[in-house]
Amino acid sequence: MTEEHGRLDRGDGVALAWRRIPGRGPGVVFLGGFNSDMTGSKAEDLSAFCAARGQAFLRLDYSGHGASGGRFEDGTIGRWAQDAATAIAALTAGPQVLVGSSMGGWIALLLAVRQPERVAALVGIAAAPDFTARIEALLPAEIQAIIARDGVWHRPSQYGPPYPITRQLLEEGRRHLLLRAAVPITVPIRLLQGQDDPDVPWDTALKIAAAVTGADVQVVLVKDGDHRLSRPQDLALLRRVVGELLGPPLLGRQDGGEAGAVAGVAPPDAQR
Repeated sequence: MTEEHGRLDRGDGVALAWRRIPGRGPGVVFLGGFNSDMTGSKAEDLSAFCAARGQAFLRLDYSGHGASGGRFEDGTIGRWAQDAATAIAALTAGPQVLVGSSMGGWIALLLAVRQPERVAALVGIAAAPDFTARIEALLPAEIQAIIARDGVWHRPSQYGPPYPITRQLLEEGRRHLLLRAAVPITVPIRLLQGQDDPDVPWDTALKIAAAVTGADVQVVLVKDGDHRLSRPQDLALLRRVVGELLGPPLLGRQDGGEAGAVAGVAPPDAQR
C-alpha cells in the first residue's frame, strides 16, 4: 500500500508532519520518544508490517521534532500529548492500537486515560511515564541552579548531541504524573522492556502494570535488551505482540518471526 504524507496545522500555525497508510481497523499509531522522530527503525518496521497486513498505520513528529514545525525547547509533555491527540483525531477513524516508545509510552497512557473510546490496545516499548520527575530527582544541585537561572540545561546524550531539558518541561510534567495513583485503563496493555536499559529502570514496566486498573496486562522483559529495542529480534518481538493484538491479517501472513530470548513476567499484585 502507498504511504501518504503531509503536514497538519494543529490550530496555531505550527504544522505537524505525519505519514499514513490506509487500511482496515483497528489502526496502529506509533508514538515516538523524546527528541526522536518518525523515521526510526521501529516506526519503519511497523509501517512495513501494517502495509503487509492491510492495516491502517499512522506516525507523526511532535512539534519541535523531526520534520514538524515549532521549537523543541517550547515543548512539554502536555503539548506533545495534545499534538498526538490532534493528529489521531484528524487522521484516523475508530479505536487505535497505540504503540509508544519511551516518552511515547507516557503519551499513549495519557491518551488512553483521556479518550478510552479511541484506544483499542496499548503497547509500550521502554515506556517512560513520569520520566521528568525522575530527571528532577536525580539532578545535582548545580544543574538545578543552572535550570533555575537559565531556564534550560543541555543534557549529554549517548545517542547524539546534548539535548535541552527546560524548566517548563519539568514543571509542566508534574501535571501529568501517572504512577502516584491508580491509572484507569482497561484495554489490553503489553509492555516490552529491556533489562539493560540505561535510561528507563526495567521495574518501571512492573510499576505501570501494577498501577493500571485493567487485568489484561502483560510485561515482557528482554534480559539483554537496551533502551531502543531495535535489534532484529526486538523488532520481531514487537511485530508478534502487535499482531496478536490486531488478530489475523487481511493480506498474506505476518507472524513476526522469532522473538529471541525473552522472559514473560506476570504483573505483581501490588508493586509501585
